Amino acid sequence: MAQSEKMKVCVVGAGASGMSAAYAMSRHPERFQVTVLDKEKEAGGMATSIKIDADKYGAGYINDGVQGCSPQFYNSIRMFDILGYKPTPVGMQVSFGKDKYYWSNVYPTQLSRSFEKDIKKFGRVLKIIKFFEVIFAFIPVNTMLRIFRFSPEFGERMIYPLVALFFGTGNQTPFISSAILERVFLDPSMKLFEFDEKSLLASIPTMYGFPNLHDTYATWQEKNEENGNVEYKIGYEVTAIKERSKKGVVVEWKKPDGKLEEGRFDELILACDADTALKLLGKNATWRERKVLGNVLYLNDVTITHNDLAYMEKHYETRYRPELNAKSQGKDDDEAFDFAEKNFRPLYYIKEYEQDRAKIEMSFDLTHYQPQFRGMPPTGPPRTESSDRDPTDPSDPAHDTTGDAARKGSDPDGKKEAKIEDHVFQTIFLDKEGSKDLWTEKEIAQDKRIYEKWWKQQSHRAQHYYKVVPWMMFLNGKNNTYFAGAWTILNMHELAVTSGFSAAYRLGAKYPFSGDEGCERLFKLYLAASHGVRAVSHTTRTVG
Repeated sequence: MAQSEKMKVCVVGAGASGMSAAYAMSRHPERFQVTVLDKEKEAGGMATSIKIDADKYGAGYINDGVQGCSPQFYNSIRMFDILGYKPTPVGMQVSFGKDKYYWSNVYPTQLSRSFEKDIKKFGRVLKIIKFFEVIFAFIPVNTMLRIFRFSPEFGERMIYPLVALFFGTGNQTPFISSAILERVFLDPSMKLFEFDEKSLLASIPTMYGFPNLHDTYATWQEKNEENGNVEYKIGYEVTAIKERSKKGVVVEWKKPDGKLEEGRFDELILACDADTALKLLGKNATWRERKVLGNVLYLNDVTITHNDLAYMEKHYETRYRPELNAKSQGKDDDEAFDFAEKNFRPLYYIKEYEQDRAKIEMSFDLTHYQPQFRGMPPTGPPRTESSDRDPTDPSDPAHDTTGDAARKGSDPDGKKEAKIEDHVFQTIFLDKEGSKDLWTEKEIAQDKRIYEKWWKQQSHRAQHYYKVVPWMMFLNGKNNTYFAGAWTILNMHELAVTSGFSAAYRLGAKYPFSGDEGCERLFKLYLAASHGVRAVSHTTRTVG
């Protein structure tokens, strides 16, 4: 490619990773000409919104596949803020289990107090895992629990549900890397909770409910197109990567009218799942690509969005029940009980199947979680005077440092959410191939169902962290191809965004949030882990 010519880049996929890659390159119209292809009818990937009956449920839409994020998702929050959309703070309350097996991060229960010895030991083990992280990266959680002689019930009732919640590991939780577990409590970029030696979880952390994701991604597409060097082909399904050579890359796609078309590009970013990437590469995949990408395991899950309160009350603890409290050990416990009595409003519900307690079911109370049910506009809280403000900054008036407003379910004007009988819930049934015989989805009343959708979800089994993650750096940049997506490390929106920025960076685009310490931390870690390179000055580095 001549020095004066623009680099022609094809991005396959318009989810978070593909959009991020396109955004980084859109800022250099003199250097890049980008084509983004996606078979869906709109950008967003798993970040979708659907319309619901506003009169019945108190809001006209829900975010479907992605609900929100922790304050540590710096790149996602910064990107959304640039687009004019801001996440809304909400107190993260969780309801685990049912009846005598119930516990919560809101207050101590009889179950959590019964495991006090295991919990204290768990705090010590977390430090050991952190110190020997390289070793424990290869040891699955179920093996770690046996090594340190934790009671089996402690793992099943507390540890497996906790990990499944935070990392989306579903029914593969016993087989994920122990190193991930330590990061829930100790890693600054992932940490949510303070460890408590009596009840395991010591706080109600602030989470962020996303703004309208359909509108956010539509605006993101418009933003990427502003400088004229990014073209979107939405509804165009890529059918094959026909050539990868010194001459470049030839991509074939099917147009909305069914006709086949192809284009030649200098570089390719596969911002899609590993299975799709392998399918598109076909016989052009290298043996290393087949080996590494072939080790990414995907599971089929289904979400049922509904307002069946009877189902929720049968399977979860949806209300405060003082008879499940632990015996008070002083002022702190009494204050927690008093708070729960007035403000118990779970966002997340987790239950383990009694037939196989290593497997779980997960639900959300979307009315508690998503800000539109409290009267927040689709763009989120009002923007500050400077669009560069960090929405996680406590000095931002939209940031509720106490969490009280979010936990009470009202907007600044005092508008309350709908009564619980009209709440919108979403229940996720995990791992069709391995767990369908345990599912209770038939119990959700047909007349209470709003929407049903199947998802292809990545498994985080321990093998992923020695058969896939360490080897991505040997694939990226080879054969004019880069891979982007949360699957390259961990299934999180933040990692998807960072992966897209990293692929664009390798092609010569500047990292968009240079100088922002919170954003840069994960970007640099990801770039090193998945690309094997350090972030350096663009004036001194070369592409590839």
